[in-house]
Amino acid sequence: MKILILGAGKMGAFFTDLLSFDHEVAVYDIDPKRLRFMYNTQRFTSLDEIDKFEPELIINAVSLKYTLTVFEQVIPHLPKSCILSDISSVKTGFREYYETCGFRYVSTHPMFGPTFANLGKLNDENAIIINEGDYMGRCFFKDLYSRLGLNIFEYTFEEHDQTVAYSLSIPFISTFAFAAVMKHQDAPGTTFKRHMQIAKGVLSEDDTLLREILFNPYTKGQVEQIRSEMKEIIEIIDTRDEEHMQKYLTKIRKNIK
Repeated sequence: MKILILGAGKMGAFFTDLLSFDHEVAVYDIDPKRLRFMYNTQRFTSLDEIDKFEPELIINAVSLKYTLTVFEQVIPHLPKSCILSDISSVKTGFREYYETCGFRYVSTHPMFGPTFANLGKLNDENAIIINEGDYMGRCFFKDLYSRLGLNIFEYTFEEHDQTVAYSLSIPFISTFAFAAVMKHQDAPGTTFKRHMQIAKGVLSEDDTLLREILFNPYTKGQVEQIRSEMKEIIEIIDTRDEEHMQKYLTKIRKNIK
């Protein structure tokens, strides 16, 4: 299959490396410097080169902020038989776009990134395939993710954003709170160092990703739950209520079993 990958960032490079030995792959990026270390693939910096390549599948791996914009730029250079796909972490507005673009589509979300995941061993990682897309496109990614050993889940666009709001916004918000009150520690404990490592990893992510995770329509509800829990913890601290504290610890321990 002829596959065009849009964006030569971390995930673009991951998919290029993953697919280039079994398919004819090309990577498009407007910055030629980002293409320097792309091997076993064609490297495009102009849209005209896409015309000649005639891809059968596009994997849009640019930053979420630019995903739909780049689709608009590339579509005039695609054959009508091409399948569009994205790997975006938030799908708000994507269904509406796909349904009016005139192309077949498939939308997925590998629930891991180069910051924390071991890309050579993904057996414990997950991937979501949106079940509202093209059947053949879904089959392609299901086969691909299965070969990687990923746990695959199929959701609607709406269910996906609800899941992401829970699984990403809660740890992101917790990390923001940790970093916001950060003070230099001369002799940090093990727990502190582990939290610091997580915070550095999260805050090294692209600002667009962090912003869009927070702006997910379902994030606010998750943050309000955190605020409610913090209110209860402050009350326990203020009253020094040991019985309340014990009940609270029992409750939250059940949540992580």
